[in-house]
Amino acid sequence: MKYNFKNTASVIGTGLTVAILSLCGIFGNKSDFSESERRVLAKLPDVSTETVFSGRFMSDFEDYALDHFPMRDTFRGIKSASVLGIFGQLETNGLYMQDGYLAKAETELSDEMLNHAAERFQYIHDTFLKDTETNVYFSIIPDKHYFLSQESGRLALDYNELVSEMRNKTEYMEYIDIFPLLSIEDYYRTDTHWRQEKITDVAAAIGSAMGINPDAEYATLELDKDFYGVYYGQLALPVEPDTLFYLNNSILDECTVKSYNTGVPVEKSMYDMEKAQGRDPYEMFLCGSDALVTIENPNATTNRELVVFRDSFGSSLIPLLVEEYSKITLVDIRYIQSSAIGSFVEFENQDVLFLYSTLILNNSLGMK
Repeated sequence: MKYNFKNTASVIGTGLTVAILSLCGIFGNKSDFSESERRVLAKLPDVSTETVFSGRFMSDFEDYALDHFPMRDTFRGIKSASVLGIFGQLETNGLYMQDGYLAKAETELSDEMLNHAAERFQYIHDTFLKDTETNVYFSIIPDKHYFLSQESGRLALDYNELVSEMRNKTEYMEYIDIFPLLSIEDYYRTDTHWRQEKITDVAAAIGSAMGINPDAEYATLELDKDFYGVYYGQLALPVEPDTLFYLNNSILDECTVKSYNTGVPVEKSMYDMEKAQGRDPYEMFLCGSDALVTIENPNATTNRELVVFRDSFGSSLIPLLVEEYSKITLVDIRYIQSSAIGSFVEFENQDVLFLYSTLILNNSLGMK
Protein backbone atom coordinates (compact mmCIF):
# COMPACT_ATOMS: atom_id res chain seq x y z
CA MET A 1 0.00 0.00 0.00
CA LYS A 2 2.83 2.33 0.92
CA TYR A 3 4.56 1.50 -2.34
CA ASN A 4 1.47 2.37 -4.37
CA PHE A 5 1.03 5.64 -2.49
CA LYS A 6 4.59 6.64 -3.34
CA ASN A 7 4.06 5.83 -6.98
CA THR A 8 0.77 7.72 -7.08
CA ALA A 9 2.28 10.74 -5.34
CA SER A 10 5.23 10.67 -7.73
CA VAL A 11 2.99 10.56 -10.81
CA ILE A 12 0.72 13.31 -9.47
CA GLY A 13 3.70 15.49 -8.53
CA THR A 14 5.29 15.05 -11.94
CA GLY A 15 2.00 15.75 -13.69
CA LEU A 16 1.40 18.91 -11.65
CA THR A 17 4.94 20.14 -12.34
CA VAL A 18 4.55 19.59 -16.07
CA ALA A 19 1.10 21.21 -16.05
CA ILE A 20 2.27 24.26 -14.11
CA LEU A 21 5.33 24.77 -16.32
CA SER A 22 3.19 24.32 -19.43
CA LEU A 23 0.63 26.88 -18.24
CA CYS A 24 3.38 29.32 -17.34
CA GLY A 25 4.92 28.80 -20.76
CA ILE A 26 1.60 29.44 -22.50
CA PHE A 27 0.16 32.27 -20.41
CA GLY A 28 3.20 33.77 -18.70
CA ASN A 29 4.70 37.12 -19.64
CA LYS A 30 7.06 36.81 -22.59
CA SER A 31 9.85 39.04 -23.76
CA ASP A 32 11.21 39.43 -27.28
CA PHE A 33 14.74 39.92 -25.94
CA SER A 34 16.95 38.06 -23.47
CA GLU A 35 18.69 40.62 -21.26
CA SER A 36 21.08 38.00 -19.86
CA GLU A 37 22.11 36.59 -23.26
CA ARG A 38 21.75 39.89 -25.16
CA ARG A 39 19.95 38.37 -28.11
CA VAL A 40 16.54 38.40 -29.73
CA LEU A 41 14.42 35.41 -28.72
CA ALA A 42 12.60 33.16 -31.17
CA LYS A 43 9.05 34.18 -32.06
CA LEU A 44 5.98 31.94 -32.19
CA PRO A 45 5.97 30.64 -35.79
CA ASP A 46 2.99 31.07 -38.11
CA VAL A 47 0.88 28.00 -38.76
CA SER A 48 0.21 27.16 -42.40
CA THR A 49 -0.10 24.08 -44.55
CA GLU A 50 3.32 24.75 -46.04
CA THR A 51 5.14 25.19 -42.70
CA VAL A 52 3.45 22.16 -41.11
CA PHE A 53 4.07 19.71 -43.96
CA SER A 54 7.63 20.95 -44.57
CA GLY A 55 8.48 20.39 -40.92
CA ARG A 56 9.55 24.02 -40.51
CA PHE A 57 6.76 24.77 -38.03
CA MET A 58 7.87 22.11 -35.53
CA SER A 59 11.52 23.10 -35.90
CA ASP A 60 10.74 26.79 -35.31
CA PHE A 61 8.31 25.94 -32.51
CA GLU A 62 11.01 23.94 -30.74
CA ASP A 63 13.30 26.99 -30.83
CA TYR A 64 10.43 29.14 -29.53
CA ALA A 65 9.61 26.72 -26.70
CA LEU A 66 13.24 26.52 -25.60
CA ASP A 67 13.67 30.30 -25.64
CA HIS A 68 10.49 30.91 -23.60
CA PHE A 69 10.67 28.00 -21.16
CA PRO A 70 9.61 29.13 -17.64
CA MET A 71 12.53 29.96 -15.30
CA ARG A 72 14.86 29.40 -18.24
CA ASP A 73 17.77 31.39 -16.82
CA THR A 74 17.49 29.54 -13.50
CA PHE A 75 17.67 26.16 -15.22
CA ARG A 76 20.56 27.39 -17.38
CA GLY A 77 22.45 28.32 -14.23
CA ILE A 78 21.74 24.93 -12.65
CA LYS A 79 22.99 23.20 -15.80
CA SER A 80 26.23 25.23 -15.88
CA ALA A 81 26.87 24.66 -12.16
CA SER A 82 26.22 20.93 -12.54
CA VAL A 83 28.36 20.46 -15.63
CA LEU A 84 31.32 22.49 -14.34
CA GLY A 85 31.06 21.72 -10.64
CA ILE A 86 29.44 18.36 -10.01
CA PHE A 87 30.47 16.50 -13.15
CA GLY A 88 33.87 18.21 -13.38
CA GLN A 89 33.75 19.04 -17.08
CA LEU A 90 36.06 21.79 -18.30
CA GLU A 91 33.38 23.74 -20.17
CA THR A 92 29.70 23.90 -21.08
CA ASN A 93 28.71 24.90 -24.61
CA GLY A 94 32.27 26.13 -25.09
CA LEU A 95 32.08 28.46 -22.05
CA TYR A 96 34.14 28.08 -18.89
CA MET A 97 35.35 29.91 -15.79
CA GLN A 98 39.02 30.05 -14.79
CA ASP A 99 40.71 32.17 -12.14
CA GLY A 100 37.55 34.30 -11.91
CA TYR A 101 37.45 34.97 -15.68
CA LEU A 102 34.59 33.81 -17.88
CA ALA A 103 35.63 32.92 -21.42
CA LYS A 104 34.75 30.94 -24.50
CA ALA A 105 37.04 28.24 -25.84
CA GLU A 106 38.11 28.89 -29.42
CA THR A 107 39.66 25.58 -30.49
CA GLU A 108 39.38 25.23 -34.26
CA LEU A 109 41.08 27.47 -36.78
CA SER A 110 38.82 28.09 -39.77
CA ASP A 111 40.68 28.55 -43.04
CA GLU A 112 37.36 29.47 -44.66
CA MET A 113 36.80 32.33 -42.23
CA LEU A 114 40.38 33.61 -42.52
CA ASN A 115 40.12 33.51 -46.30
CA HIS A 116 36.85 35.44 -46.19
CA ALA A 117 38.35 38.14 -43.96
CA ALA A 118 41.45 38.38 -46.18
CA GLU A 119 39.27 38.61 -49.29
CA ARG A 120 37.31 41.52 -47.79
CA PHE A 121 40.53 43.32 -46.85
CA GLN A 122 41.98 42.72 -50.32
CA TYR A 123 38.83 44.10 -51.93
CA ILE A 124 39.03 47.28 -49.82
CA HIS A 125 42.71 47.69 -50.63
CA ASP A 126 42.37 47.11 -54.36
CA THR A 127 39.22 49.23 -54.70
CA PHE A 128 40.04 52.22 -52.50
CA LEU A 129 43.67 52.20 -51.30
CA LYS A 130 45.76 50.98 -54.19
CA ASP A 131 47.62 53.74 -56.07
CA THR A 132 46.96 56.24 -53.27
CA GLU A 133 49.46 57.64 -50.78
CA THR A 134 47.80 55.94 -47.81
CA ASN A 135 49.90 54.12 -45.21
CA VAL A 136 48.21 50.80 -44.42
CA TYR A 137 48.65 48.93 -41.13
CA PHE A 138 47.23 45.75 -39.63
CA SER A 139 47.01 44.60 -36.01
CA ILE A 140 45.36 41.55 -34.44
CA ILE A 141 43.88 41.46 -30.94
CA PRO A 142 44.06 38.12 -29.09
CA ASP A 143 40.91 36.95 -27.31
CA LYS A 144 40.91 35.96 -23.64
CA HIS A 145 41.18 32.24 -24.36
CA TYR A 146 44.67 32.84 -25.75
CA PHE A 147 45.94 33.73 -22.27
CA LEU A 148 43.80 31.36 -20.20
CA SER A 149 44.67 28.35 -22.37
CA GLN A 150 48.38 29.03 -21.91
CA GLU A 151 47.99 29.04 -18.12
CA SER A 152 45.79 25.93 -17.88
CA GLY A 153 46.78 23.83 -20.86
CA ARG A 154 43.26 23.96 -22.28
CA LEU A 155 42.80 23.06 -25.91
CA ALA A 156 43.05 26.18 -28.10
CA LEU A 157 43.34 27.08 -31.74
CA ASP A 158 46.81 27.75 -33.09
CA TYR A 159 47.04 31.51 -32.60
CA ASN A 160 50.51 31.67 -34.12
CA GLU A 161 49.14 30.01 -37.24
CA LEU A 162 46.22 32.45 -37.34
CA VAL A 163 48.57 35.44 -37.22
CA SER A 164 50.94 33.88 -39.75
CA GLU A 165 48.12 33.08 -42.18
CA MET A 166 46.62 36.57 -41.95
CA ARG A 167 50.01 38.23 -42.40
CA ASN A 168 50.74 36.11 -45.45
CA LYS A 169 47.37 37.05 -46.94
CA THR A 170 47.85 40.79 -46.24
CA GLU A 171 51.44 41.44 -47.24
CA TYR A 172 50.45 44.89 -48.54
CA MET A 173 49.92 45.99 -44.92
CA GLU A 174 52.53 46.71 -42.23
CA TYR A 175 51.81 44.40 -39.29
CA ILE A 176 51.84 45.79 -35.72
CA ASP A 177 52.30 43.05 -33.11
CA ILE A 178 50.50 43.83 -29.83
CA PHE A 179 50.32 40.28 -28.39
CA PRO A 180 53.35 40.80 -26.08
CA LEU A 181 51.76 43.92 -24.57
CA LEU A 182 48.61 42.17 -23.37
CA SER A 183 47.74 39.83 -20.50
CA ILE A 184 44.53 38.39 -19.09
CA GLU A 185 44.36 41.25 -16.56
CA ASP A 186 43.75 43.67 -19.46
CA TYR A 187 40.32 42.10 -20.11
CA TYR A 188 37.01 42.25 -18.27
CA ARG A 189 36.28 39.15 -16.19
CA THR A 190 32.69 38.74 -17.46
CA ASP A 191 33.01 40.09 -21.01
CA THR A 192 34.93 39.51 -24.24
CA HIS A 193 36.50 42.97 -24.43
CA TRP A 194 39.63 44.62 -23.12
CA ARG A 195 39.60 47.37 -20.49
CA GLN A 196 40.29 50.85 -21.84
CA GLU A 197 42.25 51.95 -18.77
CA LYS A 198 44.62 48.99 -19.28
CA ILE A 199 45.51 49.53 -22.95
CA THR A 200 47.21 52.93 -23.06
CA ASP A 201 50.49 51.08 -23.78
CA VAL A 202 48.81 49.30 -26.71
CA ALA A 203 47.62 52.64 -28.11
CA ALA A 204 51.13 54.05 -27.70
CA ALA A 205 52.66 51.09 -29.55
CA ILE A 206 50.18 51.30 -32.43
CA GLY A 207 50.62 55.06 -32.60
CA SER A 208 54.39 54.77 -32.61
CA ALA A 209 54.28 52.26 -35.47
CA MET A 210 52.18 54.76 -37.45
CA GLY A 211 54.57 57.63 -36.67
CA ILE A 212 52.67 59.44 -33.92
CA ASN A 213 53.31 59.75 -30.19
CA PRO A 214 50.07 59.62 -28.19
CA ASP A 215 51.08 60.54 -24.64
CA ALA A 216 48.12 62.56 -23.36
CA GLU A 217 47.14 62.36 -19.71
CA TYR A 218 43.65 61.17 -18.80
CA ALA A 219 41.29 61.24 -15.89
CA THR A 220 40.06 57.73 -15.05
CA LEU A 221 36.30 57.83 -14.52
CA GLU A 222 34.14 55.06 -13.08
CA LEU A 223 30.74 54.15 -14.49
CA ASP A 224 28.14 54.24 -11.72
CA LYS A 225 26.66 50.89 -12.74
CA ASP A 226 27.85 47.32 -12.35
CA PHE A 227 29.02 45.82 -15.63
CA TYR A 228 27.77 42.31 -16.36
CA GLY A 229 29.47 41.23 -19.59
CA VAL A 230 28.14 39.00 -22.33
CA TYR A 231 29.69 35.83 -20.86
CA TYR A 232 27.91 36.43 -17.56
CA GLY A 233 24.53 35.98 -19.21
CA GLN A 234 25.63 33.13 -21.43
CA LEU A 235 27.13 31.04 -18.63
CA ALA A 236 24.37 32.01 -16.16
CA LEU A 237 26.53 31.57 -13.06
CA PRO A 238 26.47 33.99 -10.10
CA VAL A 239 29.81 35.82 -10.29
CA GLU A 240 30.83 39.29 -9.22
CA PRO A 241 30.27 42.00 -11.88
CA ASP A 242 33.05 44.07 -13.41
CA THR A 243 33.60 47.77 -12.84
CA LEU A 244 33.80 49.75 -16.07
CA PHE A 245 36.26 52.64 -16.22
CA TYR A 246 36.74 55.10 -19.08
CA LEU A 247 39.43 57.68 -19.82
CA ASN A 248 38.72 61.31 -20.58
CA ASN A 249 40.43 64.69 -20.94
CA SER A 250 39.82 68.12 -22.41
CA ILE A 251 40.96 67.00 -25.88
CA LEU A 252 38.30 64.29 -26.06
CA ASP A 253 35.68 66.64 -24.61
CA GLU A 254 36.19 69.13 -27.42
CA CYS A 255 36.06 66.61 -30.27
CA THR A 256 33.05 66.40 -32.56
CA VAL A 257 31.73 62.87 -33.01
CA LYS A 258 29.24 62.01 -35.76
CA SER A 259 27.54 58.74 -36.60
CA TYR A 260 26.41 57.90 -40.13
CA ASN A 261 24.48 54.80 -39.10
CA THR A 262 21.40 55.97 -40.99
CA GLY A 263 23.36 57.58 -43.83
CA VAL A 264 22.69 61.04 -42.39
CA PRO A 265 25.26 62.48 -39.94
CA VAL A 266 24.03 62.57 -36.34
CA GLU A 267 26.14 64.24 -33.68
CA LYS A 268 27.05 61.89 -30.85
CA SER A 269 29.37 61.82 -27.84
CA MET A 270 32.75 60.18 -27.41
CA TYR A 271 31.16 58.29 -24.51
CA ASP A 272 27.42 57.65 -24.83
CA MET A 273 26.10 57.71 -21.26
CA GLU A 274 22.64 56.61 -22.38
CA LYS A 275 24.10 53.39 -23.77
CA ALA A 276 26.19 53.09 -20.62
CA GLN A 277 22.96 52.61 -18.68
CA GLY A 278 21.53 50.20 -21.27
CA ARG A 279 21.74 46.49 -21.98
CA ASP A 280 25.45 46.51 -22.84
CA PRO A 281 27.41 49.28 -21.10
CA TYR A 282 30.48 48.60 -23.27
CA GLU A 283 28.55 50.16 -26.17
CA MET A 284 29.11 53.54 -24.52
CA PHE A 285 32.48 53.67 -26.32
CA LEU A 286 32.23 55.56 -29.62
CA CYS A 287 28.62 54.88 -30.63
CA GLY A 288 28.86 51.14 -29.99
CA SER A 289 28.24 49.10 -33.12
CA ASP A 290 27.43 51.98 -35.49
CA ALA A 291 28.66 51.28 -39.01
CA LEU A 292 30.51 54.53 -39.70
CA VAL A 293 31.68 57.15 -37.19
CA THR A 294 33.88 60.24 -37.58
CA ILE A 295 35.84 62.13 -34.94
CA GLU A 296 37.09 65.65 -35.63
CA ASN A 297 39.70 67.04 -33.27
CA PRO A 298 40.13 70.85 -33.33
CA ASN A 299 43.15 70.59 -31.00
CA ALA A 300 45.11 68.05 -33.04
CA THR A 301 48.87 68.45 -33.04
CA THR A 302 48.99 67.51 -36.75
CA ASN A 303 46.66 67.69 -39.76
CA ARG A 304 46.90 63.93 -40.32
CA GLU A 305 43.87 61.70 -40.75
CA LEU A 306 43.28 58.09 -39.75
CA VAL A 307 40.77 55.55 -41.09
CA VAL A 308 40.18 52.47 -38.94
CA PHE A 309 38.47 49.31 -40.13
CA ARG A 310 37.50 47.70 -36.86
CA ASP A 311 35.30 45.51 -34.72
CA SER A 312 33.99 46.40 -31.25
CA PHE A 313 37.45 46.24 -29.62
CA GLY A 314 38.42 49.33 -31.57
CA SER A 315 35.69 51.42 -29.96
CA SER A 316 37.59 51.74 -26.69
CA LEU A 317 41.07 52.00 -28.24
CA ILE A 318 40.50 54.73 -30.84
CA PRO A 319 39.86 57.57 -28.30
CA LEU A 320 43.44 57.00 -27.12
CA LEU A 321 44.76 57.82 -30.63
CA VAL A 322 42.77 61.04 -31.09
CA GLU A 323 45.41 63.42 -29.74
CA GLU A 324 47.53 63.74 -32.90
CA TYR A 325 44.90 63.24 -35.60
CA SER A 326 42.69 66.01 -36.94
CA LYS A 327 40.13 63.45 -38.13
CA ILE A 328 39.52 59.77 -37.48
CA THR A 329 36.97 57.69 -39.37
CA LEU A 330 35.82 54.32 -38.00
CA VAL A 331 34.32 51.77 -40.39
CA ASP A 332 32.70 48.48 -39.36
CA ILE A 333 32.17 46.31 -42.46
CA ARG A 334 29.90 43.99 -40.51
CA TYR A 335 27.26 46.72 -40.77
CA ILE A 336 28.14 48.51 -44.01
CA GLN A 337 28.87 47.02 -47.43
CA SER A 338 32.52 47.33 -48.40
CA SER A 339 31.43 48.60 -51.82
CA ALA A 340 29.67 51.57 -50.18
CA ILE A 341 32.71 52.89 -48.33
CA GLY A 342 33.71 55.19 -51.17
CA SER A 343 30.47 57.12 -50.76
CA PHE A 344 31.62 58.30 -47.33
CA VAL A 345 35.42 58.25 -47.35
CA GLU A 346 37.79 59.70 -49.95
CA PHE A 347 41.16 58.00 -49.62
CA GLU A 348 44.20 60.13 -50.42
CA ASN A 349 47.10 60.16 -47.96
CA GLN A 350 45.59 58.97 -44.68
CA ASP A 351 46.90 56.38 -42.27
CA VAL A 352 44.67 53.29 -42.56
CA LEU A 353 44.52 50.73 -39.76
CA PHE A 354 42.83 47.33 -39.92
CA LEU A 355 42.27 46.38 -36.26
CA TYR A 356 40.51 43.06 -35.61
CA SER A 357 40.22 40.51 -32.83
CA THR A 358 40.96 36.83 -33.36
CA LEU A 359 37.30 36.18 -32.48
CA ILE A 360 36.10 38.09 -35.55
CA LEU A 361 38.83 36.92 -37.93
CA ASN A 362 38.03 33.29 -37.10
CA ASN A 363 34.28 33.99 -37.44
CA SER A 364 34.32 36.53 -40.28
CA LEU A 365 31.22 35.58 -42.20
CA GLY A 366 29.52 38.81 -41.09
CA MET A 367 32.04 40.96 -42.97
CA LYS A 368 30.34 42.42 -46.02
